[in-house]
Amino acid sequence: MVYNEIIGWIGSILFAVCALPQAIHTYKTKKSDDLSEMFLWFWFWGEVFTLAYILYGDYMKGIYHFPLYFNYIFNLFLLFYLIYAKYTYAKKPTGLQLLKNKLFSSK
Repeated sequence: MVYNEIIGWIGSILFAVCALPQAIHTYKTKKSDDLSEMFLWFWFWGEVFTLAYILYGDYMKGIYHFPLYFNYIFNLFLLFYLIYAKYTYAKKPTGLQLLKNKLFSSK
């Protein structure tokens, strides 16, 4: 069981830090035009729903998967920043900005 926990933690840490280089790069350059808005939102909601599924399942079974919690929560923090950066630093209009302009433009 100890080996399984170690493997779980290693995998979760590696998955959790996958977005870190992108977040650091975006922070340093203050550029986010190349970040796909759709990708960020699908990734965000995938993390939210999967975390909810795991938490509920673990609660119902009385077990805990702390490596998974760490992975999903850390990813959500990074995603909050990347989504913030997408709408703050983007030079090109985002999909939400285009929709807002279309809906609220005075003709």
